[in-house]
Amino acid sequence: MTFVGPAPSATLAADQRIRERIASGRPTVHLAFGEAGLPVPEGVLDVLSRAGRRNAYGPVAGSPEARAAAAGYFTRRRLTTDPEQIVFAPGSKALLWALVAILPGDVVLPRPSWVSYAAHAALAGRRVWSVPIGAVSGGVPDPAALQETLTHARAQGGRPGVLVVTVPDNPTGTAARPAQVQRVAEIAAAHDLAIISDEIYRDLAHDPAAVRSAAEFAPERTYVTGGLSKNMALGGWRIGFVRVPGGSAGRETCGRLTAVASEVWSSLPAPMQVVAAHVLGEPPEVTDHIGAARRLHRLTTLAAHGRVTAAGARCREPGGGFYLYPDLEPARDRLRARGIDGADALAECLLEDFGIGVLTGTAFGDESAGLRFRLATSLLYGDTDDERRRTLQSDDPVALPTIRRPLDALESALRDLAGADAIA
Repeated sequence: MTFVGPAPSATLAADQRIRERIASGRPTVHLAFGEAGLPVPEGVLDVLSRAGRRNAYGPVAGSPEARAAAAGYFTRRRLTTDPEQIVFAPGSKALLWALVAILPGDVVLPRPSWVSYAAHAALAGRRVWSVPIGAVSGGVPDPAALQETLTHARAQGGRPGVLVVTVPDNPTGTAARPAQVQRVAEIAAAHDLAIISDEIYRDLAHDPAAVRSAAEFAPERTYVTGGLSKNMALGGWRIGFVRVPGGSAGRETCGRLTAVASEVWSSLPAPMQVVAAHVLGEPPEVTDHIGAARRLHRLTTLAAHGRVTAAGARCREPGGGFYLYPDLEPARDRLRARGIDGADALAECLLEDFGIGVLTGTAFGDESAGLRFRLATSLLYGDTDDERRRTLQSDDPVALPTIRRPLDALESALRDLAGADAIA
């Protein structure tokens, strides 16, 4: 039997293409990859160094110290948690796929949503039902559209069973308002859906205290995933974790999850469990670093938002992370005259004609005829750790050439394509 799976990750493929382009000497502004391009704090490096001799396999779900630290992390965020509710893995991607594979039923996704959710569903052999997001924020479907889609799905013989939400969101860079999260959680409960709440950007919300998890409104059915790749910029260290619900249903799913883990990834590498225990304990060095990163991401995305809207694009105002999701729909006639008839053509034009690398909206399940794309500002902070530290510590980082010049190029490209005066 020949295996037929999803295409390679669009984000990783775009990153490779753009890095090859840069290596060949073609100037390119890299806005296509969501890597949190910041250096590792020295204290965290020291923790990893001291843990380097730990080369034995650890417990599948994680060490007692790491699970206790993660439980404390969630408890400080209004989600009282026992260590037994925590499972670690080499990255949250593995956990997201495993949950989709374990939890029964079709998968319901906001449209647009992160590129890997639909791929995880395909790998698990699950049908996907897409629901549009609202005008203000993404990551959580529009409640009325969700209700309509669930009714339609069942009428078509579907079996919706799992809803995936993201707060704050990738690709839109927005954070859904608490009332919307609550209403969507209520609809999920009424339709007996499990909720997977991807909160890997939670600590990078512009106002973290205002973020409300679906687990606060539907605690018995919500699985919260997180990791250290975004808030601590430790993507290459692959540290992910999940909080499962309390009670018998959560314990049963946790058992199935660890069974999958034992056969697929065995456990999070032992040195990384030591790092996780340290970081999730939130010592001052860690909270100070995350606070500085949050400030830098916020200032940069707000500056980029000002540039793209000044150039004539529609764009939701960012509320967390380091993404924007511009829409050039008002310039459709102007773009059509240039042979640009959809999201893929728009992204290709930005790259080949202007040297601006972004990710097409179709990668996120958006309509191919749309004129939307995602841009990430997190690789604009410098090429070396020293440059990135200076950017992180700057009083006015968006005035630095490493950020200002790429944003100038982005605005110039969008003005050339759309023209602020033409679509105002």
